[in-house]
Amino acid sequence: MVEFYMRYSKYIYLIIFIPVLLLVGYLIGTNKQIFFANDNPVSLIENEVTNKPLEIYSIDNLSKADIKTGNFNLGIEIDSNDSFKSYNFDFLFHPNPEKSYKRKTTVLINTPESNDESPIIIMLRGYVDQEIYKTGMGTARASEIFAENGFITVAPDFLGYADSDKEADNIFESRFQTYTTVLSLIKSLYQIDKWNDTDIFLWGHSNGGQIALTILEIIDGNFPTSLWAPVSKPFPYSILYYTDEAEDRGKLIRSELAKFEADYNTELYSLDNYYERISAPIQIHQGTSDDAVPENWTNNLVSALEDLSLNLDYYTYPNTDHNMRPSWDTVVERDVSFYKKYKKIIKN
Repeated sequence: MVEFYMRYSKYIYLIIFIPVLLLVGYLIGTNKQIFFANDNPVSLIENEVTNKPLEIYSIDNLSKADIKTGNFNLGIEIDSNDSFKSYNFDFLFHPNPEKSYKRKTTVLINTPESNDESPIIIMLRGYVDQEIYKTGMGTARASEIFAENGFITVAPDFLGYADSDKEADNIFESRFQTYTTVLSLIKSLYQIDKWNDTDIFLWGHSNGGQIALTILEIIDGNFPTSLWAPVSKPFPYSILYYTDEAEDRGKLIRSELAKFEADYNTELYSLDNYYERISAPIQIHQGTSDDAVPENWTNNLVSALEDLSLNLDYYTYPNTDHNMRPSWDTVVERDVSFYKKYKKIIKN
């Protein structure tokens, strides 16, 4: 037996080695095809490690993204009077421009009773605890005044609120998908009856102001915008500032932020780096007794915007809080005049 092995060992090695060699060659060839088929020439393993799914939500990438049209589905009529009707709509859209899945957010729409075609104001609320939130909170009173003055108002609840679908599991993706919600809304406004197909205005309070400013940077839209005490500090400080209000005093947010910063450049998600993209007329209101958005934040924002030579109006209100009390009536009246001033003048 030993003599047989010694005599024929080289043939045995060839019988074993050739199939192994062919298998290795096949695997290498397959991997080469995958290697060169990708835009980024990296191996599959490396591609998995460096995959950054939240890159699509950077301000610059969203400005280039294929934002898809959503669909409005009429819900129930909530209120009706001589001036306007209020409806609850479902809005089905793609929260991630790179994915095929859709999600539903509920939307409150006020439509003037007049048969005239009207401008649209997209209403973006500030922070409200999910457990107490109901459709229209943070926008209802102002939207009613605007509707009485001939404006259609559209106020999204956002994912995770009211009867909307669940928000994203990642807290930062959930935040960024407020942008894609509004971007898809804008592309879908033609579905709303009585819109004049011309005028789109933005209104934002607190964090809604931050969303409005970011939208203006993403789409370079010439949409006249009113901001009430907007959150304007850079990301992620704009989030960290409020962490002491959380039950865990921000432990979860800081933990998730550490992971985010390990993979992403936060500067690409911060609105203060893209002010030069804004060209719309802007009106800003700030109470001097605001304990949620410090007055100096808004002063610094106004200073930065003034350097851009925008059509900018800035009003401060002594002894006025974050919700514009007791100056609320004056603030809303100025907004109505502001929007009427630009009605059918700004073409998009």
